[in-house]
Amino acid sequence: MIWDFRGPEAEKIAEHHVIHLNEYLAKEKLEGFANLDKQTDLHTIAFVVVDESQMMKVRDELRPHRAVWYEQV
Repeated sequence: MIWDFRGPEAEKIAEHHVIHLNEYLAKEKLEGFANLDKQTDLHTIAFVVVDESQMMKVRDELRPHRAVWYEQV
């Protein structure tokens, strides 16, 4: 699940969002991880990776801006 942050404060906002994503994972006892990726100076994404079995729960509760599906090989 991906959240896009744009503007001069995008990286700081994404860093803060990752803290809350990790708190959510711990509270809900979900396996997964959260991190960020600086796309440009004005665009940073925060993301969370969870198992497919938890995907719908996380999507419905956290309402990401978008999502990408990765199949583990």
